Amino acid sequence: MINTKGGIIVFKNAKYLTRGVQSEIPIKLQLFMWCCIKSVPEPDYLQIFRLEPMKTMQKIIHEQEEPEYRKEYLLKSYDPITAKVYVIDSDTYSTMLLASEY
Repeated sequence: MINTKGGIIVFKNAKYLTRGVQSEIPIKLQLFMWCCIKSVPEPDYLQIFRLEPMKTMQKIIHEQEEPEYRKEYLLKSYDPITAKVYVIDSDTYSTMLLASEY
């Protein structure tokens, strides 16, 4: 699909998770990250999420390289985790995976 700016529309297709994401990332965080991607004005095919614990908060740093984008979120959490997650769009589907699975 082509958007009005002539670029490819990304992340508008089937969404998949790896086993690592399914077992290590709570479903609420998975859904939150998919929603974060929708809010990026010009999403790149690669989205990066860094999850860091902060006492009773989950810090999420969402980044992409081109065009440069970075946003931080703090969510209340009783069990915050540490992880690095990639979401990659391949035109036919999008996959959320742990950086260690790349």
